[in-house]
Amino acid sequence: MDISYRWLQSLVPGLDLPPEALAERLAMCGAPADAVIALGEPLRDIRIARVIEARRHPNADRLSLCRVDAGTGELLNVVCGAPNVRGGATYPFAPAGATLPGGMVIKRAKIRGEESNGMLCSARELGLGRDHEGILELHGDFTPGDSFIEAVGLDDWRFVLDITANRPDLLSHIGVAREIAPAGDAGVVLPPVAATGDGRAQALAQFRAARVHRVSDAGEAEGIRISIEDAEKCPRYIGVVIRGVTVGPAPEWLATRLRAIGQRPINNIVDATNFVLHELGQPLHAFDLARLRGSEIRVRRAAPGESMVTLDGEKRDLSPDMLVIADAERPVAVAGVMGGQESEVADDTRDVLLECALFDPRSIRRTRRALGLSTDASYRYERGVDPEGMERAARRAVELILATAGGRAEPVLLDVNPRPFEAPVAPLRPARAQHVLGVALGADLLVSLLQPLGFRALAADGDALRFRVPGWRAYDVTREADLIEEVARRYGYDRFPEELRPFRPSAVPDHPVAILEDRLRSLLVGRGLLESRTMGLASEAEGDVALTNPLSSAESRLRRALLPGLVHRVEYNLARGNRDVRLFEIGTVFAPGEPGAQPLEETWLALAFTGARHAPHWSAAPEPYDIWDLKGLLADLVALLYPAAGVLEPGTHDPLLVPALGFHVPADDGSAWVAQGGQVAPGGVDAPAWAGPIWGMELRLAGAELAPGARGYRVVPTQPAIEWDLALLIADAVPAARVEALIVDAAGASLERVAPFDLYRGPGIAEGTRSIAYRLRFRAPDRTLTDAEVERAVERVLRRLKEELGVERR
Repeated sequence: MDISYRWLQSLVPGLDLPPEALAERLAMCGAPADAVIALGEPLRDIRIARVIEARRHPNADRLSLCRVDAGTGELLNVVCGAPNVRGGATYPFAPAGATLPGGMVIKRAKIRGEESNGMLCSARELGLGRDHEGILELHGDFTPGDSFIEAVGLDDWRFVLDITANRPDLLSHIGVAREIAPAGDAGVVLPPVAATGDGRAQALAQFRAARVHRVSDAGEAEGIRISIEDAEKCPRYIGVVIRGVTVGPAPEWLATRLRAIGQRPINNIVDATNFVLHELGQPLHAFDLARLRGSEIRVRRAAPGESMVTLDGEKRDLSPDMLVIADAERPVAVAGVMGGQESEVADDTRDVLLECALFDPRSIRRTRRALGLSTDASYRYERGVDPEGMERAARRAVELILATAGGRAEPVLLDVNPRPFEAPVAPLRPARAQHVLGVALGADLLVSLLQPLGFRALAADGDALRFRVPGWRAYDVTREADLIEEVARRYGYDRFPEELRPFRPSAVPDHPVAILEDRLRSLLVGRGLLESRTMGLASEAEGDVALTNPLSSAESRLRRALLPGLVHRVEYNLARGNRDVRLFEIGTVFAPGEPGAQPLEETWLALAFTGARHAPHWSAAPEPYDIWDLKGLLADLVALLYPAAGVLEPGTHDPLLVPALGFHVPADDGSAWVAQGGQVAPGGVDAPAWAGPIWGMELRLAGAELAPGARGYRVVPTQPAIEWDLALLIADAVPAARVEALIVDAAGASLERVAPFDLYRGPGIAEGTRSIAYRLRFRAPDRTLTDAEVERAVERVLRRLKEELGVERR
């Protein structure tokens, strides 16, 4: 959501906070600014220029050769490629030596043999919008050579706010103004609309006395009939007729307001509706009245097989569950989303029907998704617009149209309202607020905190205060907990005692799962891995739980595993030349539940890494990760999370991994595994030819118990050790880890260490068998062991190896 600092100042008299301080204030109100952009700073070199003459370039069909007055005392030659350049018009001009937003420096140059001494600029080149179809023509009284910033009022700052989905009231300047005004809603003032000349002031005065004709389902006024056939999807529709308008460019003050928030001015009628949308948060639409067949508006569902062409020139196939605005014969707008091309305001429009409607958010959301069409209007309707602010918004838009386009408004606003809005009433018990917030706030203080936000105190019900919720907060404030949240926000999070943040005593311990995840993060970051956060949504190939209304086919399921998402992140890094990637993620995976039940959720840990084991150094070539790195890290994590688990066994249960180059730990509960890892199958990775193997692993955290964090120690041995080497013939099907585990179990307490030191295959060894040599170290803590004691221990080891694993001494 983009907000203009100067626009806010016009709504909040006396607002003098610097932009940076205002951004901090907004963050404390729940609307943090992702960016604060000084609009004027990058435009300091831009001047006002008037094109005196524009003629065709002698050596290029699509270029114009212009004579430009830039206030220097002489006319400058400028080559321009915009189709809308014309003599007598005024434009922003970047002279030679000027720097544009983005760092581009304008130089004097010859273009197709003609000298060009600067550039006439478009809105996109100035960072004021996305339009690049032509240069930015200015409308008004300007002096060539003046600063463009000062001339059009662009000494402004744009706040890019991060608005959560439950706060549609902040999707407008007035909503933000309520939050920052010292007196709240009472301190917000709409600047009056002024008009002069051509009887516009008189037309404004007459309209301000216009009455409202309210009907339930259908009504007619001033030659236009409006009916609502689906009150559930459209509970209210206001229509106003304005006759005799002159469509043209909006005055520069209005266009500047829109450019300051990144909007492209179109014409005075459309710009007036866009202005009100961003000022009051109410979407509006203007129809060319002459193009409405039958002088009728019907709010209905689309008929089977109906279609229409929207303002973007695209043909839209409609379905019966979509709400449309239709005239007597056909749809003229997709309700709450976009108008139709056949009824749009054009240069020859003289009479206008202004629409101000209220639509069901769920209906608009479904329609927008089905059509793949998102607009500023649908964005607000999906979240909810103020049902009590509709008449004010309609009147505001009509006044702007009369002031900027002339004409005369009919003296009646037709208000079709089959389902009048009933404001919710929410209780608030001071004792409950104290229990939740940990701070005693009296009833008078609670009222003083909530009233500036528009919550009107009603008669108390026993010990509970009662508040009428304003229309702009009716979508997210419905219960006592919501009011307590507003109290905390208005009181100021920074005023609560430190030990209560975030509203709970610090003595309450963290959840064991949270402790487990935090310790895992510390451990893995210490091992050189970086935490990644991937989407919980996946494609059909990577998920089993289907979404009802997916955003796209690539995000149509809930993920069944974490590793595929991490592999995609590795692919992303490899595609950008990053050879050494080490990532981990702790997240939720999903599986189908019982029929009619919610999906099953489980927390997993996943790792993916590739590239060099250590950072490059001049003394040695970097060594790449191999299967032993994977096995060692997997074994460490298993020992940490599942101390009682068995040894790693060869093979994996994930088709993304190569079975012959992987390991797993079987689960005791009958599921296939609690941990597994291996090399990611090369065929499942989109990686460049120079990339090394990618290693990945996954561990289930359900049931995991992290070992205590206390460090252990042992006494330095004082007795001598006896080492014994054993060369064993082991079948390939027997994992070496099982052999080692059995040696440890059979040797007894005196075995201090066992480790393999040699592997042999070849002559003298049967096929399907390998020879592994182990070194066993024996030691007693309080005496010197004898050879006989060690020999007895070795004999026990050999006997059990033969009986249980079929392993013999070589």
